[in-house]
Amino acid sequence: MSDTPSPAPKLHIPKASSVRDMQDSFFFSQERQSANSSFVNQQGRIDSGFSIRILAGNSNPQLAKEICQYLNVPQHPTRVNQFANGELDIKITDNVRGDDVFIVQSTCAGSDIDINTALMELLLLINTARLASAKRITAVVPYFAYSRQDRKTQPRVPISASCVAQLIQDMGADRVCTVDLHCGQIQGFFRKIPLDNFVTTQEFVKFIRDRNYDPAKTVVVSPDAGGVERATAVANLLHASHVVTILKRRIEAGKIDAMQTVGDVDGYTCYIVDDMIDTGGTLVKACELLKSMGATKVIACATHGILTDPACERINDCEALEEVVVTDSIPQTRNKDRCPKLTVISLVPLLAEAMMKVHDEKSISAMFEQRVKSK
Repeated sequence: MSDTPSPAPKLHIPKASSVRDMQDSFFFSQERQSANSSFVNQQGRIDSGFSIRILAGNSNPQLAKEICQYLNVPQHPTRVNQFANGELDIKITDNVRGDDVFIVQSTCAGSDIDINTALMELLLLINTARLASAKRITAVVPYFAYSRQDRKTQPRVPISASCVAQLIQDMGADRVCTVDLHCGQIQGFFRKIPLDNFVTTQEFVKFIRDRNYDPAKTVVVSPDAGGVERATAVANLLHASHVVTILKRRIEAGKIDAMQTVGDVDGYTCYIVDDMIDTGGTLVKACELLKSMGATKVIACATHGILTDPACERINDCEALEEVVVTDSIPQTRNKDRCPKLTVISLVPLLAEAMMKVHDEKSISAMFEQRVKSK
């Protein structure tokens, strides 16, 4: 056997040109980064691969359409239908991989949809966007269903608002935007993701100011003790004379046994400020009480006009109530035809501006501060 060592293997040293090709393949040079960053998409925004996409279900399609028009962004094509047996048929028909997805869906009844179907549409749209690799998913829920069931009021009942919050989180939402939650503590049910609860104080203040009101002869009325903070915020911006509170003794949900006021309304124009109007029974009794105590005019302002039958009939028949002002968080086309006293103000500027703040990673609170100053 020979003791001569075997020759060492030859090392292949790549040429300088090959090394440069490898670097160009795996790294961006400053020149190439500059060329990419100068690309601008059709909307005039830098195309960073984080485009805004706005989807919608069937609960309030008009609101979603108007938000898209306000932002000059096309609504993303989505199929939200039902199979013959009632199961939902959901598909996001175009790519949303790596995009900033906003799903506009009030959990409310519409012309062809009930509350629970609207909620299921929202949950499935969130999950579909997550499975489609959206970079961020924001659920824009102007009206948050089940918000009145925020605690146990008797044995063996669910905390339904908490259940809905858990479902939205578990489906994969990264953020939730809503408007005037019935109770502030619902924000605490979203333990994993941030929630933005927008208030409509400025919208109602602008509406009242446009009516050439007299601050010295104007009072803001809270329909219950829980709404005093909301009424006080409106009164402060209006420089109204004072705030009046209505105390109610409720025998069960939707039924009032007795009412009384704390504060003087004799000779004043009363603006009742609330978060929602459902069947209208409590509202009508409050208006009749204020009128019997000497109020010259009574106008109701509520963010969410649920207006379940026979609300429109009660409002029309109530001589003490001059006007009802609600937002379009819930579709009001049918109710406007049935109730001449109904006035609808739009949430589109509020929601659209907030959505762009979220998309651009800017402060939402700064937006509200600016809105207050401008009014």
